[in-house]
Parts: sequence; C-alpha cells; structure tokens
Amino acid sequence: MNTNLCPACGQPNSCAQATSDNEVTHCWCFEVEVQPQALQELPPEALNRACLCPRCAGAVHSSVSQEHDREPD
Repeated sequence: MNTNLCPACGQPNSCAQATSDNEVTHCWCFEVEVQPQALQELPPEALNRACLCPRCAGAVHSSVSQEHDREPD
C-alpha cells in the first residue's frame, strides 16, 4: 500500500509523516478531527496503514471552525 495515497479515494493524502523519514512535528492532520464515519467506511486491511486525505477525512480545521463559531464583539 502506498502511504502517500488516501486509502479511500487514491488521491495524494498530503501527509507529512508519509513523505518524511525524520520525526514530523507538523501535519494538517495534527490540527483536525477526522470524522469517525470516514474511518468506518474503510476496509479493515486499510486501517492504520495510510492517512486519509483532508477531503475524505471530512477534516475541518478546529481553529478555523472555532473562529467562525464566535459571535462578533
């Protein structure tokens, strides 16, 4: 399995961990909540093998969504 590709759609997953041999300190997935349904839809053999892409993960940046949820002062 190619760890650079999303196991759900086959497109690049933009995962910093998959493209680096060094310890990764930042990746898009560190700042988002992956939707549980996205993981449930994967076949068992794909779990914990490669990262989903942001689109398939249903990822919404937590900091961005919190800013949008705030009422203006």
